[in-house]
This record gives sequence, structure tokens and C-alpha cells, in this order.
Amino acid sequence: MGNHFEDALFKDIFSKNKSHTGNLIKKEDLDIKGAAKISVEDDEVDGVRVILKKDANDSIKEIKFVCSCGQTKSIILDYSE
Repeated sequence: MGNHFEDALFKDIFSKNKSHTGNLIKKEDLDIKGAAKISVEDDEVDGVRVILKKDANDSIKEIKFVCSCGQTKSIILDYSE
């Protein structure tokens, strides 16, 4: 039960080769950008799901709004200068 309450970290990857087809991505075509924490919050009134993607330091990198009708809007934050 030591790490039961820790946030899950997911590997944030980028595919170098855009010409692949299908669902298979080879290891040599990947570039690991870091780790990300993903949390989901539901707004029951408007039917909008808010997905927060954070880096390992809890800085928000992306805010995604998913409507129950299927439309999605994203805000990507870049902290580099």
C-alpha cells in the first residue's frame, strides 16, 4: 500500500515516422518526451469532460475539453522562452 495514492505517470511519446500505416509503431520510430500525469474531471451540468495533462512537476501542459456531443477543443501550454 506504499504507492497506492501516488499519481500514475504515463510516458509521453512522439512518433518520428509519419509514413507508418496501421496501429503498429516500431521502437526505433519513437522519441520519448518525458512523463505525463492525466486527470479527468466531469461537469455533470453541461456534459463537458475536462482532461488535464500535467508533466512530472505538476505543471499543466494541455487542457482538453470533450463535449458529450463528441466535439473536442484543446489548449496546449508551452512554458519555454
